[in-house]
Amino acid sequence: MANHKSAIKKIKQDAKRNERNKAVRTRYRNLVKAVKLAIESGDAEKAKETLAATAPYLQKVAAKGIIHKNKAARHISRLTKQATAL
Repeated sequence: MANHKSAIKKIKQDAKRNERNKAVRTRYRNLVKAVKLAIESGDAEKAKETLAATAPYLQKVAAKGIIHKNKAARHISRLTKQATAL
């Protein structure tokens, strides 16, 4: 356990951020999963529709620093490529 006042504060801040980011990460993963399921089912219309909702959210999550910007770009690129191939 931390002994310094600043270290104790930092631990509290990290815990708060972790709780906030947990919900964001869960939503991001579920959105990506929804696009993948639509692609696997072969439903091109639904895949493009869910991708249109997912891509801006991924960019927003990356801008906030919850995931790396290259990871977001990689997900968007691969999902777009798969969705347009249907």
